[in-house]
Amino acid sequence: MNAKQLIAVVILLSAGASSFASPLPRIDLLGDPAPISASTRTIVISPTTRYVNVTGGETIKFIVGNQSFAWSFDGSTNVASFDLNRTAPAGLLDHKVTAYVAVNPLYVP
Repeated sequence: MNAKQLIAVVILLSAGASSFASPLPRIDLLGDPAPISASTRTIVISPTTRYVNVTGGETIKFIVGNQSFAWSFDGSTNVASFDLNRTAPAGLLDHKVTAYVAVNPLYVP
């Protein structure tokens, strides 16, 4: 096998392997920002918080230190979890917090 053939094989293998990596879901599939007044539940995120459990359809007020934001988990039912840093205001969270989103019981047959 010459160098050109070897490079072609490496490129093909790399392209195939990258197709297995799942891309991040689009932000619009995660839900929507919401006014604080629309929240139905409050979750405090501390430096040790690694995950939060929510249910599809909920609007949650998140308190981080002396700041807060609200998020409506009205996104796709195909998104079971995502990094809350994607939806929090920029710079608010200083560590990864995974949001685990349970299916809204109203939509379970």
